[in-house]
Amino acid sequence: MEKVKKSEAEWRDELSAEEYEVLREKGTERAFTGAYWDSKDEGVYRCRACGQELFDSQTKFDSGTGWPSFYEPAEGDAVETVEDRSLFMRRTEVTCSRCGSHLGHVFEDGPNPTGLRYCINSCSLDLDAGAGEES
Repeated sequence: MEKVKKSEAEWRDELSAEEYEVLREKGTERAFTGAYWDSKDEGVYRCRACGQELFDSQTKFDSGTGWPSFYEPAEGDAVETVEDRSLFMRRTEVTCSRCGSHLGHVFEDGPNPTGLRYCINSCSLDLDAGAGEES
């Protein structure tokens, strides 16, 4: 996979202010405010910054947290994780493996089969409705 490399000025030109804050500055949207936290629409969730396929709607579940939650990425290498010790906490940050954009965090309190909860900001995602469906 070819990595996406852009200057911060290019990212600012392409993303809304909220998207830039979350994707490039590791911000977090408020719970229960994003477009996808309670969406039941089917399709593929892609990175808002670069379009890479990140999560399939079949792995989305209602975690009650107010953010879209998934129990596994679409592909094993679609996301990367890194330790996050900000805000006096120890968490695991989730980033897009293609462009390095911040997506959210992953926790070990999800459902089977993985036991993981990828808690992702809606503004980090674009839903490609119908993608991934078999013809």
